[in-house]
Amino acid sequence: MEKLVVKKINNLLTINIQSLLIQSKKEGFRFVKRLVNDLKTGENTYKQPGEVLFGVFNSEGSLVAIGGINIDPFSNIPYIGRLSRFYVSKEYRRKGLGRLLLKKIIAEASNDFNILVLHTDTKLANFFYTCTGFSKGNLYPKSTLYMELQ
Repeated sequence: MEKLVVKKINNLLTINIQSLLIQSKKEGFRFVKRLVNDLKTGENTYKQPGEVLFGVFNSEGSLVAIGGINIDPFSNIPYIGRLSRFYVSKEYRRKGLGRLLLKKIIAEASNDFNILVLHTDTKLANFFYTCTGFSKGNLYPKSTLYMELQ
């Protein structure tokens, strides 16, 4: 089994993310490009209290998955975090990598937030998140799933 490492990303702009950008665009997902654009413009820098961006790197040091936590901008409640920009390279899906990354993100989020929310509009992502402990519901603005953290 290939060695995969989850690391906190302090500056995504110094990491080669081109492969994830190309793949996500081919699949019709715009949020990886938005992640890069938001970092470049300073709109979302993952620098607020509790916010963090993680990447999963393979044995060659290539970024193969990404995801982060933001203070939820839609709820105006400081103890709600939002899972953001979660993407796993196609060749690494269905191998436990998404769970590995999500587990790290949830553990980190539980230090600063009581609730973690997200929005997805795909059946596969919905299935993945509900299998990992998220509940369906639109209790929180612009969210389709949520998790109460310990």
